[in-house]
This record gives sequence, C-alpha cells and structure tokens, in this order.
Amino acid sequence: MKASLAAVPAVLALMSLPALAASAAPVPLPPPMRAGTPAAAAPAAPPADTTPPSPDAQQQDAQDISHDVFAGASREDDAYGAYQRGEYLTALALALPRAQKGDHAAETLIGEIYEQGLGVGEDDKKAAGWFELASKGGDMLAAFELATLYQNGSGVPQDKQRAAELFKQSADAGYMPAKYNLALLYIEGVYVPPDMVKAAALMKEAADSGLAEAQYDYGTMLMEGGGVVPDEKQGAKEIGLAAQNGLIAAQVDYATLLYLGKGVPRDLEAAVRWYRTAAEAGNPVAQNRYAKLLAVGEGVDLDLQQAAMWRSLARRQGLSDPELDKLLVSIPKSALEKAEEAARFWPSAPPSASTPTLAQNGAPAVADVPAVPAASTAAAGAAPAAPPQNP
Repeated sequence: MKASLAAVPAVLALMSLPALAASAAPVPLPPPMRAGTPAAAAPAAPPADTTPPSPDAQQQDAQDISHDVFAGASREDDAYGAYQRGEYLTALALALPRAQKGDHAAETLIGEIYEQGLGVGEDDKKAAGWFELASKGGDMLAAFELATLYQNGSGVPQDKQRAAELFKQSADAGYMPAKYNLALLYIEGVYVPPDMVKAAALMKEAADSGLAEAQYDYGTMLMEGGGVVPDEKQGAKEIGLAAQNGLIAAQVDYATLLYLGKGVPRDLEAAVRWYRTAAEAGNPVAQNRYAKLLAVGEGVDLDLQQAAMWRSLARRQGLSDPELDKLLVSIPKSALEKAEEAARFWPSAPPSASTPTLAQNGAPAVADVPAVPAASTAAAGAAPAAPPQNP
C-alpha cells in the first residue's frame, strides 16, 4: 500500500534540498571538465572485416567521419578518419607532416594521441608541447586541453593562473566546455576576479548548448539567485534537463525538487522514479532516499526488504542514517538477511532470489521536462568535439 504524506510527516524533513550555489557562498571548483564526447556517446568503431576495404572505400570512410567531427578542418581529413577507426599510428603518421607545416588541427590531434596514450606511450609532456603549438595558432580545443594539463600539473608545472588564461582563450573562441570551466573560475574568484554575473552568463551559454554539467549548475544558480534573478521554475527545468542528460547529481536534486514541489508541481511517483534511477547508478544519497520512501510506502509500494537492501548499499559507501534505521526497526530478521544478501550480490541477483532492476521497472519519464535531442549533449552541436576516448 502507499501511505499518504500526512501519515509520514517526518520523511519530508529528511528530503530537504541541499544548499545550492549562491553568490554569497561560491562552490568549490571541481576538476576541469574534459573535452570530447562521453564514451557511451562516441561513434562506434566499425566491426572487424576479414576482407580489407579498398583504398577508395578507406578514403571515403575517413571523409565521412571527419567531415562533421574534425575541429577546425576546412577540408576532408584522412588523419582524423584513421583516428576514428582506431588506427592511431596511421593517424599519427598522417598528422605529423602536416603539423610540421604548421597545421594546428593536426598538432591538436597529435597532442590528443600522446595525452591518451593511443598506440604510443602516454606522454603528457609531449602532449603539452603539441597543444602549446596549436593553442598559439588559435586552436580553441588545444587551448582547452592545455588548460586542463596546467590545472592538474600533468606534463607541465601546475599553474592555475595559466590554466585560467587558457580557459579564457578557448572560451573567447567559442568552445562551450571552456565557457563552463571559466564560469567556475569566476565563481571561485581566485585565479580570475570573482564575478557571479559573468559566471552566470557563461554558464547559461554552456547550458543552452546542451552541456549537462552547465545545465545543472545554471539551474542551481537560478534556484538561489546566484548572479541572476531567482527563478525557481526555470532553475528546476534546467536541473531536469541535466537529469535527462544522465548527470546523476542532477537526477538526485531533480527528484528532491519533485518531492518538495519546488519549481515544479509536486509529483511523488516521479520523484521515486528519479531517485531509483540515480540509486541504480550507484549514488549513495539516492539509495538512502529511495530506501526511506520504500520504508514508508510514499509514492511507491511499501517494501521493507527492498528498503533494507538500498540502506545496505548506501552504508557500503559510507552513508549511515539513524532516521532510516528507525524506519526499518520492525523488519523481520529473515527479510533483513535476504536484503543484506541481495546487497552483497548487487547489481546481480543473489542465487536465492531475483532483485528488480531499473530495466524491469522502466525509466523515468517526466512530462514537465522537454525531451533533449541526442545532438545537444555536452560535446555536440555548439562546439567542435574533441577526439573521443579510446573505446
């Protein structure tokens, strides 16, 4: 059965929304967002074929791949086509003569190959050298990649001031991940002057390009009025878009907004679905909150055994909750043992039972958040994509 809100007043207080970014309290600066398409969204490599393709077919394949993807290319690019097919040494051999003639796109590609260790030994120092050449030539992706190396002290001495300058160079050239990282620097206010208004403007640009991290952070700024006029409705929408784009932290916060009815109509069942999605992805906060809802039957059928399993999973990651323990004090010993066994085998089902999965229950579908086209993900549409990670 499903309990009403009035029957479980304690749960609402336990689901309070975490403090969001505000101008009075800048958020800590996270590591710089990496350029490029997430691995799951990267173009798949063609399957192996025992019959070697003809030279014409190889050239056409390279042209088809590079036409839409290669940053800054004004002509079809065989080096990047080889890169996309996983032929990294071929890509390197094709790019080197061009790089020696000052082709900045080729310099960037070589830097990426060395940074990722694709077909060669990983070498951040060599990568930095190539990115330096390309960034001096105005390549916005190279400037971004070099900024991340300076930010982390990889291949170059750590120099966050230099990283900030390079992020600005890349952002000024229109690269959206760089705009996002520059916005974070303005929030932190250490290596650039603190400026929440500039941060919000840059964050909005990156969010409008479909970058999930920017959608989430811009949404939190709107919720609290950090550098912008407060707008809970629009803030909730941005966080919802980030949730749909797969950002787990946004899924947790969007679930909480739905639970509280903050910026969106209150929808307990939708909140449950989003908490469950993030819990299935391994987020301990979501696991804890989903367990609470299961323990009281709010927005979902009451199930103490499932609640105990999610509690155990959250505990495994260091999140203990005395309030949840109180909600589960009446669970029978046999059910508790089954729950802990399920947690030990999760995400697989234990030999003695099967555990419901997200695929069985269905993915969240929230009507008030418009669908986001696949092309509007973080690395698509608004800015040239970086070479994808090695599959």
